Amino acid sequence: MSRVFLLCLFSEIINRFLELMNNKLKYILPLALVIVLISIYYFKSGNKKPITILPVYGPKNLKSSDTIFHTIKQFCFINQYGDSISQEQIKNKIFVCDYFFITCKSICPIMTNQMERVQNKYLSNNDVIILSHTVDPEEDSVSVLFDYANRHHAIKGKWHFLTGDKKSLYNQARVSYLLDNETGNGDEHDFIHTDKFALIDWKGRIRGYYVGTDSAEVSKLITDISTLLDEKKWEENN
Repeated sequence: MSRVFLLCLFSEIINRFLELMNNKLKYILPLALVIVLISIYYFKSGNKKPITILPVYGPKNLKSSDTIFHTIKQFCFINQYGDSISQEQIKNKIFVCDYFFITCKSICPIMTNQMERVQNKYLSNNDVIILSHTVDPEEDSVSVLFDYANRHHAIKGKWHFLTGDKKSLYNQARVSYLLDNETGNGDEHDFIHTDKFALIDWKGRIRGYYVGTDSAEVSKLITDISTLLDEKKWEENN
């Protein structure tokens, strides 16, 4: 077999191989391009800053070029199961809080029914919880709160009904959540009766106030929680 023939044969094999690869590339390259474009789209979508950003409520302090926002204070109360609930248990959570008392016959039952809507909407989302504080800790004991929570279908770990020292409960309402602007020290003559819900973000900042007896306001709260979840997700990814 001559050298010329071998060279021609080898050249033909190379040409056939290249032709085969070129035919495959006609399909491989467009497919690869589509995969790249889809990946870029999802990456940008996942890192796109939410269009709606909720305001931050409370006093603000300017330090150099940064704004320091009001955040809630440390607390420790007891829930309807007798468990201690502090900021450690709600770390990195979004939560809604309110104040009530069980013997209330006016606004409190309406507020609790509306809060059930909030729980039901975010039942499977572990980033959202509810803290309902009593304003009457002498009457609203752990066992009383337990029965009340069950009547309103409160899910353990999702909706905490809290009691504790009256002065601490009232100080938390006024100084942390800014839910009551009346002066008082939580003594036997002091009493808080507010229809407001407060929305607190994962950093302990107040992001909204809502009338707990107004279904339209509570619907807005439900929407705002979703907005806040988007903001939290974006911040965690950037």
